[in-house]
Amino acid sequence: MPEKPARAPRMTTGAVARRLGISPTTLRSWDRRYGMGPAVRDGGRHRRWTVEDIAVLEDMCRLTTSGVPPSEAAGVALSRANRSRAADPEPVPSAGARRTQGPGPGGGLPLGDIRQEFRGLARAAVRLDGPAMDGLLADLVHGHGLVEAWEEVIAPTLHAVGRKWESSGDRYVEVEHLLSWHVSTVLRQVVGNAPPGPRDAAPVLMACLPGEQHSLPLEALAAGLAERVLPMRMLGAAVPAGALAASVRRTGPSAVVLWSQSRHTADRTLARQVAATAFGVRGARTRPLVVLAGPGWGNRAPGPGMLRPTGLREALDILARHCAAVAGPFTS
Repeated sequence: MPEKPARAPRMTTGAVARRLGISPTTLRSWDRRYGMGPAVRDGGRHRRWTVEDIAVLEDMCRLTTSGVPPSEAAGVALSRANRSRAADPEPVPSAGARRTQGPGPGGGLPLGDIRQEFRGLARAAVRLDGPAMDGLLADLVHGHGLVEAWEEVIAPTLHAVGRKWESSGDRYVEVEHLLSWHVSTVLRQVVGNAPPGPRDAAPVLMACLPGEQHSLPLEALAAGLAERVLPMRMLGAAVPAGALAASVRRTGPSAVVLWSQSRHTADRTLARQVAATAFGVRGARTRPLVVLAGPGWGNRAPGPGMLRPTGLREALDILARHCAAVAGPFTS
């Protein structure tokens, strides 16, 4: 007697909700309002979701994350699912195409109110939805500009996810790691797509202090410098003091940015040593401007040869003015 084919696994509403990062109540509401329930119910009542059912919900989540109203998102997701089952080659108009503001150039997701985009990015991160994060981040940077995207959406989302992790006993650590990776990816794309700066200009050297692992804010600064076609060198996280000193002497930077996330890594003695490092030919030696970046430095006044910006925009303005002054009037 031939064996019966194994039935595809089905998930409970609770399991699907955890997978998507939404509440079971939301799933039940979508079922009642928009007919987005599972195709089959065990015993006539209990919802059991198949892979195909979950794919429709994931499409719904991606659309609502991008700011599409739930009722419209449900119609698009169900239409796409029906078209896929019927193998219909005709495309279904996207929700973004029917909005007054079209999709941004990054990932095809429509731009909307920036507060909605903050919520959308956080929801996509909780769902571990990498493609949605890629699209949202690219549209944010291209549509609003790097500085506004970082200060209004990306940094607050990273902080919110970090607080969630700290208050929940190591839960959501995977959310923070995945979100950080996608943020780093889009920032490096900005650097890679920017035109090269002058090769003979003194660069801005950027480093996290010894023991400091939080390098994403420095990557945002690197992307901003690349947009302004300013030369820079990124050393990244937890740079040992000896390696930092050697890099300053070897590169002769116009400025050195030292990032500290917490007061435990804010080494003012090391910062003073960097500010006092002289390089260049005898008789015309110079010292770099030292920029103390990050909350770890606190509100204490910086020492001689050092500045303390309060955010990404101010740091970029300081470095742009300083690089222009160092380059002199004979550069274009």
